[in-house]
Amino acid sequence: MRAAIYNGRKNIAMTELDTPIAGDNDIVVKNLYASICGTDVAVYNHGPGMGHKITVGGEFGHEVVCEAVQVGKNVKDIKVGDRLYPYPVLAKGDPGRAGTLGGFSEYMLLPNPELNKQVYKVSDKISSRTASLIEPFTIACRAARRSSPRTGEKAIVFGAGTIGIAASIALKYFGCSQVMICDRSDFRLEKAKSLGFEVCNNSKEDLKGKAAEMFGNARSLNGPTADVDIYIDAAGAQSVLELYQGMGKIESRMVTVAVLAGKRPVDILSLTFSQHALIGSGGYMPEDVRDVMKIMESGKWDIDSIITHEFPWEKLPEAIETATDVDRSLNVVIHY
Repeated sequence: MRAAIYNGRKNIAMTELDTPIAGDNDIVVKNLYASICGTDVAVYNHGPGMGHKITVGGEFGHEVVCEAVQVGKNVKDIKVGDRLYPYPVLAKGDPGRAGTLGGFSEYMLLPNPELNKQVYKVSDKISSRTASLIEPFTIACRAARRSSPRTGEKAIVFGAGTIGIAASIALKYFGCSQVMICDRSDFRLEKAKSLGFEVCNNSKEDLKGKAAEMFGNARSLNGPTADVDIYIDAAGAQSVLELYQGMGKIESRMVTVAVLAGKRPVDILSLTFSQHALIGSGGYMPEDVRDVMKIMESGKWDIDSIITHEFPWEKLPEAIETATDVDRSLNVVIHY
């Protein structure tokens, strides 16, 4: 089978490996589409580490949709031909292999698969191309859920990548009335705008003023501010937490889901007297998969439109290079 091996910074071996054979308790799946994650881009450009579960010398890629081609005799509820979404943390039976699932290889062996735990069936209403975005959308859905959104609330999302746009869609799905997306890439903001979101390039626009104009006014510890209930950091820039602590209204809350966030100083006194909530979000739960499936099945948002580039498997290194350029790409996928 065709396989991609991660060998370190700027080094991917496009090679051949033996096609796996399913045992009695296993399935073998053929990958259909794989989406390139920000973690794939990070380890490609900077090398291993940084907390990403991608190991040198291993297969990688974890945002994937696949089809069952071999099913062991003891496996229940899964049959040959089923389209499946494999949950990266559990699909291989080893949480440490979340990033080395093998989505950039042609086939994967999944041991002891349990439906709606290790793998999930994909509805016929969702195209395979769109289904390759299930994994990042579930991460984003979890972040939106962690903000405890209530009907009619207002939100600002930092980051117009796949996670940021998906979190914005999830916030609307959960009942938020208005959502603004902020980023420094006009290319990505145009994509967000085409999906119906208000946008702000906060590198050259007055975010606080634009937000107050859109959302109305409220009170913060530092005086009048925009009436925003929820902030989500899907960007990871140091300035995001500073912006939130400077302009967040009393009793607002911020969820951070950006994997590049790292350590940040927090003004605890300001956090206390502003009654702000700073919330972390990582991974997802089965309810997030179910909600993402409903979002994709609804057709309310043109999710496929955030895929800006599609490459054949043979051009995986070029695809990752393309995904690096935020001024001309948003989501990049490969197909087999």
